[in-house]
Amino acid sequence: MKVLIINGSPHKDGCTKEALKEVEKELNKENIETEILEIGSMDIRGCIACNYCKDNKKCVFNDIVNEAANTFKDCDGILIGSPVYYAGINGTLKSFLDRLFNSSYIGKSMKVGACVVSSRRAGSITTLDEIYHYFEISNMPIATSTYFNEVHGIKKDDIYLDQEGIQTMHNLARSMAFLIKSINLGKKEFGIPKKELGYKTNFLK
Repeated sequence: MKVLIINGSPHKDGCTKEALKEVEKELNKENIETEILEIGSMDIRGCIACNYCKDNKKCVFNDIVNEAANTFKDCDGILIGSPVYYAGINGTLKSFLDRLFNSSYIGKSMKVGACVVSSRRAGSITTLDEIYHYFEISNMPIATSTYFNEVHGIKKDDIYLDQEGIQTMHNLARSMAFLIKSINLGKKEFGIPKKELGYKTNFLK
């Protein structure tokens, strides 16, 4: 069992990474393997709706997004970390996620999604909501915790003053591990739920 961790912050040793590490430690204790990708400082362009991926099953821009899709394919879940700069998800991460979830035709159904957000003060809930949308349209169960999955601070050590935030990270990891283990058992017993596909309400002839 494995979780792909995406650090969307350009600061590899910042608050977001520190929060992700707290979740990662607990996942590892639950015998969940982890792999982290640092994408926050990469030059990642957004989706251009060219539909290349529809026929080729990968993005036209052959960069970290296609590499991440290959890793995600063999994972049981994904954990996404975002800083909050302007009251929402940071731009590089949004470009990455738009393309990862739109262009990769890997089976995402029943992979567990979770996210962590770091902010100085506000914008966390908006950012969490934005990230959840990627899971919701991909038939992915969402791991939750005992409060919103957020920590607060400016420097990485600040988040340890947010004791409720750290507690929330630990509980998030345990919930995620439980879901992954339970879904793996369910797959063996019942398989993946059947989905109805084919209809799109776009009114195009």
